[in-house]
Amino acid sequence: MDLFSIFDVTGGGMSAQRSRMNVVAGNLANAETTRTPEGGPYRRRSVLFRAQPAANEFSTLLASGPQLSRVDPQSGQLPFASLDRPQQALSVHVDAIQESSREPKKTYDPHHPDADEGGYVSYPDINPMEEMTDLLSATRSYEANLTTFNATKALVHRLLDIGRNS
Repeated sequence: MDLFSIFDVTGGGMSAQRSRMNVVAGNLANAETTRTPEGGPYRRRSVLFRAQPAANEFSTLLASGPQLSRVDPQSGQLPFASLDRPQQALSVHVDAIQESSREPKKTYDPHHPDADEGGYVSYPDINPMEEMTDLLSATRSYEANLTTFNATKALVHRLLDIGRNS
């Protein structure tokens, strides 16, 4: 993996985790929403991620260049498959935002404007502790990607300084 692919990978990770944090914030904000434009209570949402190749111009040029090929003279095979072709870096991206299939929680409140004939109100099945844990996990993943991004940026700056001073 080249240095510039690291920027694509970490940038994709930060973008995906930011989307995840936004969805969690929406879930928390709508934890007591009993009426939506679609009808019924709000449904909890979650983010589905997908890995896709992280390609940039530098990576594409590097991949189209000469390939390493070390053949074992006795067996005639490559000792490591990764030496035959460069490994493709994968980055995470948001594939979809999925609504939960959980049934709403029923609470008896006959005076609520959204109560049914029996006096029960349907509330979203959103657990604030679960949402906060998901938010904390997304925040930590975002921070890890940001740290990697900044470390790589500092490394590129050092490499440029070395090249300038040579």
